[in-house]
Parts: sequence; structure tokens; C-alpha cells
Amino acid sequence: QLQLVESGGGLVQPGGSLRLSCAASGFTLDYYAIGWFRQAPGKEREGVSCIRGSDGITKYVDSVKGRFTISRNNAKNTVYLQMNSLKPEDTAVYYCAASSVSGCRYYTRHGGVHFGSWGQGTQVNVSS
Repeated sequence: QLQLVESGGGLVQPGGSLRLSCAASGFTLDYYAIGWFRQAPGKEREGVSCIRGSDGITKYVDSVKGRFTISRNNAKNTVYLQMNSLKPEDTAVYYCAASSVSGCRYYTRHGGVHFGSWGQGTQVNVSS
């Protein structure tokens, strides 16, 4: 079985930081890309960042580039999303998801349709 569990969300002020965790079980990160996605109320789900399974290369959308950092700890089978300089626009439920064949190539397209396994999500609220 393949399972992903997100944690680390919460309420922060603009400019603050959070670190989200995605704990994986039932598979190894060496063979799966892990993407972070978010969905705000009334909006479609969008890809935020992705880390490739084969080599750990990271990808970011322009809206978070320079503020967010995706990383992984293979020994713990966990992927992280360090979020700095948070903005109210970052408020959303954040999900991690795994992709095998497609990797990170299409993580920004169609709300992550190429990612087959998803976590339950963790809420991030950025507000004064």
C-alpha cells in the first residue's frame, strides 16, 4: 500500500514561516516524484513544488520561487516543504502527492492529475 500523510500546517502571520512534512509509506522516494499542491476555497488545486525521485532535482512555480524549499530525507522517507515569507495568498489546504512514471514533468498541469496517490491535506492559514 502507498500512503502519504501531511502535517505541519497552522496559522501564521504574513512574513512568517512553516515547514510541512509529507511522510511516505509503502514505497521508496527513489522511485517516485513527490509534489506539493494547494487548494484555496473556491479555487482549483494548483501545483506548488516537486522533487524528482531519481535525483532529487527540485521544481517551483514562480509564485513561490525564492520563498519555498522542497527537500527530502530518504532515511525517514519524508518530504518537506519549508515555506518562508508567507503571504495571505498562500492560504490553502496543502497536499503532497506521488508520481511514478511522469515524475515532476507535469506537476503544474491539471491540478496534479499525473499524481496518483495523495495525502489528506494540511491547512495553512496566513493572516494578520
